[in-house]
Amino acid sequence: MLAEDELREAVLLVFANKQDLPNALSVNEVTERLGLNQIRNRQWYIQATCATTGDGLYEVLIGFQHIVQA
Repeated sequence: MLAEDELREAVLLVFANKQDLPNALSVNEVTERLGLNQIRNRQWYIQATCATTGDGLYEVLIGFQHIVQA
């Protein structure tokens, strides 16, 4: 999907959701499993989140804002 021409300049936002669950992967584990550190041709941002409480959602928006303004 990221290889599509229409998305070549899109920022990748990753929500590491369900952080309220005991077996949730950490941000580092999600980053590793998705191979985000190997992505060289696009900006990306990952944030631990919990949709039921809203934890981390504001931080995703701030992180996205910093990438867009850079």
